[in-house]
Amino acid sequence: MNIAIIGGRILDPAHDVDATTSLFVQDGVIAGLGEAPAGFLPERTIDARGLVVCPGLVDLRARLREPGLEHKGTVQTETHAALAGGITQLCCPPDTDPVIDTAVAAQWLVDRARSCAGARVRPIGALTRALSGTHLADMHALRQAGCVGVGNALVPIKDSAVLRHALEYAAGIGLLVFLTPEDPWLSAPGVMHEGRIATRLGLAGIPESAETIEIARALMLIEEVGVRAHFCGISSARGAALIAEGKRRGLAITADTPIHQLYMTEDDVGIFDTNYRLRPPARTMADREALRAALAAGAIDALCSDHQPHEADAKERPFSDAEPGIAGLETLLPLTLRLVELNILTLKDALAAVTHRPAALLGIPGGTLGVGECADICLYDPEAVWTPTPSSVRTRGGNSPFYGTSLRGQVIATIHEGRIVYERPAPR
Repeated sequence: MNIAIIGGRILDPAHDVDATTSLFVQDGVIAGLGEAPAGFLPERTIDARGLVVCPGLVDLRARLREPGLEHKGTVQTETHAALAGGITQLCCPPDTDPVIDTAVAAQWLVDRARSCAGARVRPIGALTRALSGTHLADMHALRQAGCVGVGNALVPIKDSAVLRHALEYAAGIGLLVFLTPEDPWLSAPGVMHEGRIATRLGLAGIPESAETIEIARALMLIEEVGVRAHFCGISSARGAALIAEGKRRGLAITADTPIHQLYMTEDDVGIFDTNYRLRPPARTMADREALRAALAAGAIDALCSDHQPHEADAKERPFSDAEPGIAGLETLLPLTLRLVELNILTLKDALAAVTHRPAALLGIPGGTLGVGECADICLYDPEAVWTPTPSSVRTRGGNSPFYGTSLRGQVIATIHEGRIVYERPAPR
């Protein structure tokens, strides 16, 4: 479809474009900015006055729950929820059932997503077979099957020798390694940040050192091996400082933090509110402020939804028994935009953290509106105030503390590979 997007605020952080003009899509790619290509005849014209037109978002971590946990979500429901949130590409961690530790499993997920016509899925392969932490997966085959990197998801590799061999294998084939910094001995059986609130509530705590010790171990091995590594889910001030120090030493590392970590603290647990049962946990106010500063300074490269949809029963339990995680695909954009309202980031830097920066660290096309690039585009109304509820979002996950909260910035339309794949329904 040939699409003319007229009069919007075109914002492309990758090319430092911020202008009120028009954008033209032809044969699935961006065909013109400002001026239509010769002979262009639009089949659809979108009046984008008052809207921001930016690249489709790239989400570094979203669990789709299929295969294995279809009662929580499916590739169909969650990739279409992603499109409703302006997300056109997302990474799926390997902790599905079966695990993404073979080329067959990775190819199945890619094909399944394509058949669902939702957001494009970029699988992350397993670092070790069955996430066992002992025997290495066939990373070369996983790469050939389309995996953008390898990792062990939330399952720690306890043996440092195994981790080093895994990093060496990945370095040898130029594959990005995703690392989740969590020491299993220090974190278990914790359920929230170790601090005054955990003490008051009588809940087992997860200390900051559970994160920092794992980061320090990984940094030493990364320096020895020379692998490209990405740290997932940084939650503490000291963790962010260690990442910044590693970057200053010239290590090929990047890091992300889930968007909800920039708003939550241990205090939000209140009286055992399981919507705030997270992994990693929300920490102190000082940690939250340090994460915001680290993002602004570039120590943290990207934001993600860390989408983990759950059925109601998974959260309607005692706090210690509730399953951790938030359904976050459709709130990623408005929560990112709130950082601009709070004067933490400029709009260009906020959008960069969810578009071209994640695409660049993955080494994939996307996150840009450059002429000739694939037409993955998000159009949102920066002034629209809306309230997400379990019944108004497309994800199957009903677990989010942001449901019922007024948010500013709403996706109006999403274009994926040159096709209009989502349009916000007109109000009744």
